[in-house]
Amino acid sequence: MAVPNYTYLRLKMTGPHGVSTIGTSFYRAYECEVECCAHATAVVASEELATLGEEVIEEAPDAKRSSRSFESVEGSKEVLLDPSNSEGKKVHIRTMLSPK
Repeated sequence: MAVPNYTYLRLKMTGPHGVSTIGTSFYRAYECEVECCAHATAVVASEELATLGEEVIEEAPDAKRSSRSFESVEGSKEVLLDPSNSEGKKVHIRTMLSPK
């Protein structure tokens, strides 16, 4: 059976040769408190990181989807990059651009 005294940072408990008293300093108690707060912050941060990781995995794009699955929007037209080569690469540009 132990009796803690938080005001004087003492712990009294019965031992084989009577009552044993264990004490510490206020500075050491402060160091322990700071260490406990840092540990609690790390635990909370790791739990939040795991939750964010699960959300990112759910929202990840499909890797099997082809990158060439571009669909042109309404109001765009194809233009040849090299007008002298009709078999060349083409780009899509908008036909209704703002004056800016």
